[in-house]
Parts: sequence; structure tokens; C-alpha cells
Amino acid sequence: MTERSWHDMGGLPAGEMDFSQHDFALWEKRVDALMTLATSRGMFTVDGLRRVLEDMGPEAFETLTYYERWIESVTRNLVEAGAFTPAELAEKLAQVKARGATYGEASLGASDG
Repeated sequence: MTERSWHDMGGLPAGEMDFSQHDFALWEKRVDALMTLATSRGMFTVDGLRRVLEDMGPEAFETLTYYERWIESVTRNLVEAGAFTPAELAEKLAQVKARGATYGEASLGASDG
């Protein structure tokens, strides 16, 4: 008998499910769009997405939301595909953070320089 991996939940009790509809946050829609664009351009496959999700371990599934796990996986796959390096990503994230938390703050910062 093959022992099941931590992510193989098939046939196990899952508890109550919330089937109500909800609107997705803008960043969640962007994560989905990024995944779709990257896979359509052959940068990685859905199998690659799943591989990274499974490599995260059970703690990620307990602490991260669905799309937080997805952006982690998409990012790792894009780094592996050579789309950007971790250093390039860190630099870009620092630039974005410096813009401010809101579009209004970003606009003010842009007029300063």
C-alpha cells in the first residue's frame, strides 16, 4: 500500500464547505491573469504550478490563502523559467513599496521627482 502524501486529501472528511459566491480582490484576479499568461506562453505548466504548491508543505495550506499560495508558486516557476531573478524581483518590490500604500500616495510621490 502506498502511503498518502500530506496534500492528498481525497476521501478524507473536509468539514463544512462554503459554496456562497464572493467577489475576488483585484490582486487575486491579477494572480489568475498572470498564471494564465505565463502558462499560455509556455513559461510553466499547470503541473509546475501544482509541483510548487505541493513542495510548500502543510503549513502553507494552513496559513496562506488560495491566491497567496498561487502567487508563491507562479513566482517560483517564473524564476525557474528565467523570467526574472530573485534580486530583480526584490528590487521591483522595493520600488513598488516606495510608491506608497495607495494610488493617491503613489501619485504624490510621482510629482515629487
